[in-house]
Amino acid sequence: MRVLVAEDETMLAEAIRAGLAQHAIAADLAGDGEAALAAIDVNDYDAVVLDRDLPVLHGDDVCTELAGRTNRPAILMLTAARRLEERVDGLALGADDYLLKPFEFPELVARLRALTRRRFEARPPVLRAGDVRLDPVRHEVFRGPRVVRLSRKEFAVLEVLLREPGTVRSAEYLLEKAWDEHANPFTNSVKVTISTLRRKLGEPWAIRTVPGVGYVIGEPSGAEPRG
Repeated sequence: MRVLVAEDETMLAEAIRAGLAQHAIAADLAGDGEAALAAIDVNDYDAVVLDRDLPVLHGDDVCTELAGRTNRPAILMLTAARRLEERVDGLALGADDYLLKPFEFPELVARLRALTRRRFEARPPVLRAGDVRLDPVRHEVFRGPRVVRLSRKEFAVLEVLLREPGTVRSAEYLLEKAWDEHANPFTNSVKVTISTLRRKLGEPWAIRTVPGVGYVIGEPSGAEPRG
């Protein structure tokens, strides 16, 4: 999962990014409303954590602009507003959910995962393909009855593939969804991560390489993995 954190309090924004990384969620930062929209225009985010009181362009205006788009990230609005009417106003602008400041970090992660699940109709909380299962909430992966220990980046890549089993995903797509804005587009990180992930999952190979196209998880292949 990749999210944008639109928050002008630098220390809070950095703390959120660091915390999300612990849950295999890549996050970019934007310190004002205009920067947030510019980032969203360039990157395909699953969700945006949107502070309501952003400088330059107010969070309400960012929310209104995004609400009018067909393909947009889910919007989790952060607000210090204590009055119910003010919080309802935020939802009326097009936010999908809101979180009151100060908040507990586990709740932020839980709400983000709930919002992104809604982007994929009928997608169950536990993702699976064949005998591979991934629980985003408990941060667990199983191959049959066996627990598979993954790094945070391997977990993130597997989660992207399991969102739509059978769909071939390019290395560029995986780089965009599982790495943040600092990732080198010319790196071989995706290939290396896929290779270690595939071998940790074990045989028969659950992730297949489609030469010249990308990677897919679905029915395991007994062939030796390529790439």
